[in-house]
Amino acid sequence: MGTTANLPGADVSSMTQVASAALDEAAIRRLLEELGREAARQRFEVAPNPCVGAAVLAGERVIGRGFHAVWGEAHAEVRAFEAARASGVPSSEWDTLVVTLEPCSSRGKTPPCSELVRASGVRRVIVGALDPDVRHQGAGLRILQAAGLEVLVCDDVAPLASVAPHFLRWTDPDRMRRPRPWTIAKWAQTRTGQMLPPEQIGGGRWISGPESQREVQVLRGRVDAIVSGVGTVLADDPRFSVRPPGNPARPPARVLFDSYLRTPPGSALFAKPGAGEGAGPVHILCLAGLDGARERALLEAGAHVHALHVSSEREISLREAQVWMWEQGFRRVLLEAGPTLLSSCLAAGLVDQVRIYTGAVNGGRGPSMGESLQRLKLEQRLDRENGEDSVLEAFLVEA
Repeated sequence: MGTTANLPGADVSSMTQVASAALDEAAIRRLLEELGREAARQRFEVAPNPCVGAAVLAGERVIGRGFHAVWGEAHAEVRAFEAARASGVPSSEWDTLVVTLEPCSSRGKTPPCSELVRASGVRRVIVGALDPDVRHQGAGLRILQAAGLEVLVCDDVAPLASVAPHFLRWTDPDRMRRPRPWTIAKWAQTRTGQMLPPEQIGGGRWISGPESQREVQVLRGRVDAIVSGVGTVLADDPRFSVRPPGNPARPPARVLFDSYLRTPPGSALFAKPGAGEGAGPVHILCLAGLDGARERALLEAGAHVHALHVSSEREISLREAQVWMWEQGFRRVLLEAGPTLLSSCLAAGLVDQVRIYTGAVNGGRGPSMGESLQRLKLEQRLDRENGEDSVLEAFLVEA
């Protein structure tokens, strides 16, 4: 059925392979394939985390399936055990957990799944792939092995290269040496690629419809920070807050690229949240040595001001800003910016994922994003409809 020979640090001779008399090998392979396909449907909601599927078996009967569906929330194993409990089958009859990726062994936004599996009562674990992160690879399975569970690695059925290639890039050693947040670029555009509609449409501001605007609120509640530029603040005076159906209890930080401290202290960013609204702290990234009066006014308004180094364009260094965000603990950020900052981040290779809303609007003002979009190399692209809008989601890879 598989191999245990590639489990780092394991005593291979003590690993018990599942006998074909106990479980049907072809059925397990089909199950892993099904779990991998279903898990991949959640890829844009969980990135940079891997899309993972899990199933609990009683004998050869699947009694519970689960998938990692939302970044930062319950992993697939948790959902699978919840479904198994809801099935009414006593936990004493649970004997096998099948999961597309090795259960995690470290605490992040959720507790380690290896501990959950160990305490669940299952006697056997079959995984479709090892954790590609060399810091954790094999650790979860060694925990299970030490607890007396049978472990089988079936690494040729649901490979990460097809189920979650974005996770391989996230855990690539080169990226880990120079870590930066996973960046999702979201923008709305007209049919001709402009980010501003004609003045007589949507108050000269709105392109996407109400369904898409609600989706964005949900997305905002699922990131650590919203990133934008001072140009957007001066043009639109946005709040960058979270309102239902997003989760106002988890408001992300608001990070503003403002090299010369042009943000007005009276901006909507600094207004107190209204009823049912969540708004995170405002961080302004600027150049060092600027007018002290401007900085004091922004500090009094409630901003946190951070001085960074200058780039060759006489603006703050995009790379240094990425490092700063990582040091703040921001791992998944949403870039909601105008064409200038957006194009700069795309050109610098600092965007990992895109969500583009194309509204039912003809014409528009300003430059078109069409040329920038044509230069991008998209992976695992998804095109869908949302109300009257067309939505494109994809991961970006280096051309």
